[in-house]
Amino acid sequence: MNCYLGFDGGGTKTECIVLDAEDRVLGQGKAGPSNPLRVGYDAACAALQMAAAMALSAARVGTRDIQCVCAGLAGAGRKFVAEEMRSRLARIWSNAHVEVVTDADAALETAVGQQAGVILIAGTGSIALGRNLKGEIARAGGYGHRIGDVGSAYDIGRHAVLAVARARDFSGPATVLADLILGPLDCRRWDDVFEKVSSKPGATFPKLVPAVMQAAAANDAAAREILSRASVELAGLALTVIGRLDMRGASFRLARVGGVFGHSSLLDGRVGDLIQRVAPGAALDMLEQPPALGAARIALRNSQKLGAQHGRFS
Repeated sequence: MNCYLGFDGGGTKTECIVLDAEDRVLGQGKAGPSNPLRVGYDAACAALQMAAAMALSAARVGTRDIQCVCAGLAGAGRKFVAEEMRSRLARIWSNAHVEVVTDADAALETAVGQQAGVILIAGTGSIALGRNLKGEIARAGGYGHRIGDVGSAYDIGRHAVLAVARARDFSGPATVLADLILGPLDCRRWDDVFEKVSSKPGATFPKLVPAVMQAAAANDAAAREILSRASVELAGLALTVIGRLDMRGASFRLARVGGVFGHSSLLDGRVGDLIQRVAPGAALDMLEQPPALGAARIALRNSQKLGAQHGRFS
């Protein structure tokens, strides 16, 4: 049996899907994070292998059946990262053709295939990617938390801790976040929070998003300001892509994906309103199918291209 592996790997989790030649999902698997810039190359590869093992077991197929692999990874927008991961994965799946793309590429494939559309990701990090009817591609964001990732889970959590710090200094409004952020971090005191933030910010900040959304729903001013700011910045990523691709007057799907979306009417509603003011033809919805499916479809398409080339030259 010919099978095709697709991965969606980010700063929180990794998903793998096995497709057959008829575009049918045979198996799925999940593992820990596989953004190599956050967890390192060894840990990223280990997570991909674990997710693949689960998916292949569910599909009841073996590694010898894998013809092509496509890994959509956060951090792969940097050429050296994509090349290093492709080299490592090619050694793991030595009998398969291997391609590494970004997690946004995989999500866009899931959302619209080869058609026009935009994907807006807000998970541990954030990025927007789009394609117009001419096939032109544009992206915005995706630079990592040290430079960007505006509106991401990391960014929202960081602003939550900052809001508490300002409240403690009496330089900002009092906020219920001072109490709400302790539980998710398994902390009893502010000093414990500060220690975790200082030592492991990447693992700490994203955990605070539910607390911020809970506080915002209770009309906490600081939390509502955090989500309002995130909404403006996320909408800005999408609108940058829409503007560069000259899609303001077009009708297209704009799919949202990531743990930041789907849990706050304040954030989701404001993002949609800001985008549709500029691009009224944008049809916003949540991406219901996993981005790993798009990666698997890229792998399947690569196999078909390779087969066609082999036929021409044989």
